[in-house]
Amino acid sequence: MSRKITLLVAALLVLSAMAAMAADPLGSEKNPIIWAYVPSGDTSKVSAGAQSVADLLHAKTGLFFKTFVATDYVGVIEALKANPPKAQMTSLATAAYILAADQKVAQAALVSLRNGSAFYQGEIIAQAGLGIKTLADLKGHTFARVDPLSASGWIIPSLMLKAAGLDPEKDMKVIDAGSHPAVATAVYNGQADAGACFVDARANIQADHPDVMDKVVVVKISGNIPNDGVQFHPSVTAAMRDTIVNALLDIIKTDAGKAAINTAYQWTALEKHDDTFYDGFRQVLQAAGVTADVLMPKKK
Repeated sequence: MSRKITLLVAALLVLSAMAAMAADPLGSEKNPIIWAYVPSGDTSKVSAGAQSVADLLHAKTGLFFKTFVATDYVGVIEALKANPPKAQMTSLATAAYILAADQKVAQAALVSLRNGSAFYQGEIIAQAGLGIKTLADLKGHTFARVDPLSASGWIIPSLMLKAAGLDPEKDMKVIDAGSHPAVATAVYNGQADAGACFVDARANIQADHPDVMDKVVVVKISGNIPNDGVQFHPSVTAAMRDTIVNALLDIIKTDAGKAAINTAYQWTALEKHDDTFYDGFRQVLQAAGVTADVLMPKKK
């Protein structure tokens, strides 16, 4: 009898769990869509802008969203890889998105535009007065990067350094700043002799440091890099994805939407693009021998 009771209880628990899942579908108040951001700029501003966008999306679609700003790209990818996923939407930068896509946990839907372009450039900067005129001059110096998976904040600069004959792991001390403005600040304050960020992250700290353009100089500018955007976990249905994508395209055309999205990520418009948009950049990485297993930092 006790075995029958045990089996009955187990069955009831399973049915209860299934009922709970049915009662709380993705996008409901108790099971919101989780949108993971990364701190490309000031974390508090990214967080505030993200929440404003989520509120506008809720008003437009009736779906519920929860946003969070991860400390790094790896954290977002790990959230996507969790079972069940701990994030259903992301705004990953180029290299991090490619890594997540190659691991089958992210699918591109929208690419951002800044000043009418779906591409941007990175720059390697240095303290003025240190005699750093070329990339070769960086040998022996402290170098600030955004994140190991940041395209303009490390991936492309590291390839540029290698092309100049440097070994980034041996020829310089590399520190993680966490965001593009933080790289510019580290170089300005002397915490690093040089660093890598997007063009022109120095302007992001100019209000607090009016002389930054004089104290921090550009050593080298990279080629074009695809912008960040909006991606979805494969578990999100096509219908839900279309609803959210179309809502975002409408929202960014409004004054409130522009303000919210600009606060989070400085996007001025959005375009629909699938994974093939990143094929050109994939080829650059592959030609340099940079693969997913190389990109993903090893757990300590």
